Amino acid sequence: MIALIVVLVVLLILVVNALKILREYERGVIFTLGRFTGIKGPGLIVLVPGIQKMTRVDLRTIVLDVPKQDVISRDNVSVKVNAVVYFRIVDPARAIIQVANPFEATSQLAQTTLRSVLGQHELDEMLAQREKLNADVQQILDTSTDAWGIKVSHVEIKHVDLDESMIRAMARQAEAERARRAKVIHAEGEQQAAATLVEAARLLSADPRAIQLRYLQTLTELGNERSSTIVFPLPMDLITPLLQRSGGDH
Repeated sequence: MIALIVVLVVLLILVVNALKILREYERGVIFTLGRFTGIKGPGLIVLVPGIQKMTRVDLRTIVLDVPKQDVISRDNVSVKVNAVVYFRIVDPARAIIQVANPFEATSQLAQTTLRSVLGQHELDEMLAQREKLNADVQQILDTSTDAWGIKVSHVEIKHVDLDESMIRAMARQAEAERARRAKVIHAEGEQQAAATLVEAARLLSADPRAIQLRYLQTLTELGNERSSTIVFPLPMDLITPLLQRSGGDH
């Protein structure tokens, strides 16, 4: 009776070890006597006890937080950059056979790739062309992890941190750039105004009567002022004809 109970217990243990249940997002990499013999799942999997072994593989997208990396840009600016990598296993067999720890391997590769790619760009490009840098890092990672059965779907650079001295230097540079633009705009305005005045003078000089009308208009505007005394120049063009006529009468 005792022997029968022992046999039943052993059989129960063997059955429990032989039956495996895989979820919808899981796959089982099967090894028979140490050799890879296939991928199974999802659902109920039956293994030969003592002969077959199974390694579970999760096919869901993994969110990998890449810690801050010290990066020296092409223009010799030291910054700290961190990122997020989204990847998933698309070939369970290669993910188990080709690399010992696919998650750790992807994390280390992401860190070195991030430093390498960003080090080829200047600071302004890191701040203004983040989408392009994300795509460059993603493409390099995806190509490198393809041998591991891993698909890198997206890379997002989260923060580019500068030290306080660099922030102050950038603020001074931005202020100098704004002052330069203001001076350029003012100079362009002066140039346009001068060109307009030259054109107006050319039109007025084409006909002396235009100058006289402009002068009379100015006198009218001065007459509307509340000042009791008005001093204005008398153009010789106006009085010359009068003087000539007066001299002719005498």
